[in-house]
Amino acid sequence: MATLSPSNFTVNPPRIATIFRSDNKLGDVERTHLKLLTSLKSNPAFILKASKDPLHLTQEVPNSKVANAGGVEKGDNLFDELKHRFLSFKKQKYLENLEHFETLAKGQAPKFLVIACADSRVCPSTTLGFQPGEAFIVRNVANLVPRFENPSETSAALEFAVNTLQVENILVIGHSCCGGIRALMSMDGEVDSSFIKRWVIVGKNAKLSTEANASNLSFDQQCKHCEKESINRSLLNLLSYPWIEEKVMRGTMSIHGGYYDFVDCTFEKWTLDYNRSSKESGKYSVKDRVFWC
Repeated sequence: MATLSPSNFTVNPPRIATIFRSDNKLGDVERTHLKLLTSLKSNPAFILKASKDPLHLTQEVPNSKVANAGGVEKGDNLFDELKHRFLSFKKQKYLENLEHFETLAKGQAPKFLVIACADSRVCPSTTLGFQPGEAFIVRNVANLVPRFENPSETSAALEFAVNTLQVENILVIGHSCCGGIRALMSMDGEVDSSFIKRWVIVGKNAKLSTEANASNLSFDQQCKHCEKESINRSLLNLLSYPWIEEKVMRGTMSIHGGYYDFVDCTFEKWTLDYNRSSKESGKYSVKDRVFWC
């Protein structure tokens, strides 16, 4: 349905008139059109709406349906901002790098598969500066990787990125103040019908390890410990996928952990030491740990 609304007036509540399709004589249509134009001039709050219903009478929409106009207008303002950002991207990025984007239109060959949290504060393209085509990014609650025998949409992304795109690096990124990890650490007993709890239970081994090794810490400190522990458990879970372990064993793929602390804006990165880790025993070893601050 197409809508024409005056932008220079604010009248509450507006009246809405609907113009219906007509099979009548042209004169009837002209008289209806003229009448509506006259009404529009005398009352700018009219909103004209096109409809496929048969023409008989002008229909006025109840005020209760119009009451939500303010909320829609607020949403429109948000999308106006997105429109501005998109057009800025098109002018400053896309058109300035047109050849690169034309190449991307033919296919992608990213070097990274990134598994990050869905948290709105930790976009990896912003914090690590990934440009279009550089990273195949999967985001879920608490940046968890389920084991091979527990398939999910993350498993599908792994299969595509590893077997089709042939990525060379998998990077699992956790972060500070993670609500998903806090939910995991708060769980006690059976998992209920909550989608969140049924998902974060994937990190159960990280929770158990944290409780065993950091029980002397405060709950907040335990959560931070678990944020990092769950990353390493996800790295081990990646080895449960046979086509990932094969590539890691051959040295054609590396799997890494990363931790972004947005409280003080630091980043910690490390690589799983495959030869000293065991997915069967749950033991892991890391190497090449670096801090960016």
